[in-house]
Amino acid sequence: MTLLAVGINYNTAPVAIRERLSFPADTLFASLKELRQVREISEAAILSTCNRTEFYCTTNTANEQFLIDWVAETKNIDVASFKPYLYTHADNQLIRHMFRVACGLDSMILGEPQILGQMKSAYQSACEAGTLGKNLGRLFQQTFTAAKKVRTDTAIGSSPVSVAFAAVQLAQQIFDNLKEQTALLIGAGETIELTARHLRQQGIGRIIIANRTLAKAQALAEQFSGVAITLADIPSHLAEADIVISSTASQLPILGKGSVESALKKRRYKPMFMVDLAVPRDIEAEVEQLRDVYLYTVDDLQNTIDQNMDSRRRAAEQAEEIIDTQVDYFLTWLRAENAQTTIRDYRLQSEQLRDEALQKALALLKNGSTPEEALTRLAYGLTNKLIHTPSTQIRDAAANERHDVIAAAHEIFKLNKS
Repeated sequence: MTLLAVGINYNTAPVAIRERLSFPADTLFASLKELRQVREISEAAILSTCNRTEFYCTTNTANEQFLIDWVAETKNIDVASFKPYLYTHADNQLIRHMFRVACGLDSMILGEPQILGQMKSAYQSACEAGTLGKNLGRLFQQTFTAAKKVRTDTAIGSSPVSVAFAAVQLAQQIFDNLKEQTALLIGAGETIELTARHLRQQGIGRIIIANRTLAKAQALAEQFSGVAITLADIPSHLAEADIVISSTASQLPILGKGSVESALKKRRYKPMFMVDLAVPRDIEAEVEQLRDVYLYTVDDLQNTIDQNMDSRRRAAEQAEEIIDTQVDYFLTWLRAENAQTTIRDYRLQSEQLRDEALQKALALLKNGSTPEEALTRLAYGLTNKLIHTPSTQIRDAAANERHDVIAAAHEIFKLNKS
């Protein structure tokens, strides 16, 4: 039995290739069923995210070509168009790889936590499709244990390493309870979407999204139960905002000192927290002079992010040590399972020999042999059958100078040295 994985990720393949090899959630169940039908596979799971697609399986061969051929046929693409982007892991390498992926050590953003949830979803999908068995199922469980231990015992996920996350964490430090605050997000790009997601996760009370194109603002606002406005509407709503985070591609400032000052008067000078993530800046630098405004730029946050990345790298070194231990735990379990299989097979073989010898002894009794003769034949025949194969193997080992096999025979059979 071989544990095998084939995959692509953001490091090995461009997005155009990753898109073609992705498995959407609505097709995953059927795809897992089909993959499990491949002759060489006994267990299977598929992890598919925007940054990676990986196929995990237990198989009777160490050659991954059968899996590559299945992907090509399933996705209707030529093998040559994606094979150069693939990587393969087997047995010990696969175990370590799955642990590192789940811990965020193989992610685009070091230590990001989302991948663990995606790994758990892959496991759940495989369970529902009935494509997991004892070995791969246990490997997933050990993977989750390793990830939990890394999260608990290291600081790999405790420090923000994206400007969006850093901005929201800073807001939490300024406001005791985000549930009572209103956030005005200016822009509708990836950074603002990520900011909105973090704010929603932290329980923000209300979100207003402003964008030059109202339709884009509405599309984003719908995801987070927010309100959409245009940039021209900002002066009418600015006073409502306790938190203002802006990230647009505008070449001119969107918020000036005068408009912010007017909003402060309407708020009766209740403080405002503002983060300008844009380059060039969306918020005039002079806004910082206002007494009741806390204004931060992308440079302010970047210093924090750089420090946090250093912290995560140090934590990653600790995580690798934890993974070493977890890999050893799983290998110990796997070796024990393999031993159990060997013991079971040996017992079945011995019982078959016993039954054959017993049938012959019973036949002797029916044909008139004495019990003493039948028992003697039974003991003699059974002994010969039980020792025949081991004796042959030991002789072959001696002829080929396989002293390790002879030593193992002494240990297994507890033989006295003569």
